[in-house]
Amino acid sequence: MVIGQIATSTDFLVAGGGPGGYVAALRAAQLGRTVTLVDRDGLDGVGGVCLRVGCIPSKGLIEAADLAHRSATDGPAYGLKTKYGGVDMSAFQAWKAELVTGLTDGVRGLLDKAGVRVVEGNLSLSKPDEAVVSTPNGQANFLKFRDLVLATGSRPIELPGFEINGDDILDSTGALNLETLPGAVAIIGGGYIGLEIGIALAKLGSAVTIVEALEGVLPAMDRRIAKPVEKRLGELGVVLHARSKATAFENGELTVETADGAEQIAADKVIVAVGRKPNSDDLGLDLARVSPDNHGLLPVGADRRISNHIAAIGDITSGPALAHKASAEATVAAEALCGRKVAFQPTAIPAVVFSDPEVASAGLTAADANAEGIEVKTTNFPLSASGRARTLNTANGFLQIVSAANGDIVLGVHIVGPHASDLIGEGVLAIEMGATLEDLALSIHPHPTLSEQFLEAAHVGIGQPIHLAVLGKK
Repeated sequence: MVIGQIATSTDFLVAGGGPGGYVAALRAAQLGRTVTLVDRDGLDGVGGVCLRVGCIPSKGLIEAADLAHRSATDGPAYGLKTKYGGVDMSAFQAWKAELVTGLTDGVRGLLDKAGVRVVEGNLSLSKPDEAVVSTPNGQANFLKFRDLVLATGSRPIELPGFEINGDDILDSTGALNLETLPGAVAIIGGGYIGLEIGIALAKLGSAVTIVEALEGVLPAMDRRIAKPVEKRLGELGVVLHARSKATAFENGELTVETADGAEQIAADKVIVAVGRKPNSDDLGLDLARVSPDNHGLLPVGADRRISNHIAAIGDITSGPALAHKASAEATVAAEALCGRKVAFQPTAIPAVVFSDPEVASAGLTAADANAEGIEVKTTNFPLSASGRARTLNTANGFLQIVSAANGDIVLGVHIVGPHASDLIGEGVLAIEMGATLEDLALSIHPHPTLSEQFLEAAHVGIGQPIHLAVLGKK
């Protein structure tokens, strides 16, 4: 690239190095394109929010917290003389840094082997076929491109009156970088981000309060799914203020407006987790004759293109802001720009919450089906009837299958319980392939495993329950 108005050329350009951007870059390189990837943090940014400050680090914190908590609370049930002696957050941060570095190096290696050039800077369109990359040192470098994938991701939504200061008011990134465990934490937002962080900190010993404006945690999910999680919050000592609004934080006290009036909640740290905002501003999209909607999302076709030579994927497009959705879109976008006839048309995109218990959902709920005029039936298998779950000393959860009333085709799977995140893949496969309840019931599942819940729920659905004392068909 050349500084100033003289532009150099690149064949295939990608903006953003997250799970959408780097996958698009790799797929385009596989298809023979010469690829340049621009990320605001350069090589340090590959992997994106998910790998560096989101999905991966948060799962590390959750795993550490669960290990500590289970050793202390479930240990005695197994005859183990264990107790929780506290956490060295500095040591945890060192382990987390090593984890992230290892995975980031892996992505860098893949890009390097594929011949993808990584450039540091912020990208915006300067012409319909040209982008300007603004570097940290103030340079403006111009790149003419043949094709472009926009995968710029999202950032935390800012809450007026609760500006992130990196001290006592934090976003999710700050919460995952804590060097000491706070005595009391207030979390604004009961969605998956706030819930995961809140439960982990509670297990490590913080006094946690969650403030949610809507009727309960996980407001975007079915209430039947959220209820077991709310029950568990109480058992962990987490205080939930639903239908409430945080209005101010001063001198270590959070003011919360509840149905019963204002309350003062002591907090060493306030974590703001009220959602994420697409990074679709400042991209020069008017030059592509495209405007984001009121939510900052870009209109895309089934092949993820917004014009003949520009595609958009991930958090800046409609649908759930999930890493796996972005990666799936990335392959479609890259192939479409390489001339292949492809479309992003998943029947189900799984959503997972690494709470306690874990929650996973794919496809339609019964309410979704009713709204679409589809007649369905729901079958449930309680976790309490799972032998493997009982060896984990838990019975809090269930697996539900939503199927067509006529034909028993699987339309949705919803799981609450341990390892729901690992189990939902079978549900997605069943939905995508149009499997029936009988297909699941006739598929031999290993015993004793949590995956048997699929088989058991399917048996209930076809009227042949085995491990539930309900009347079945002869």
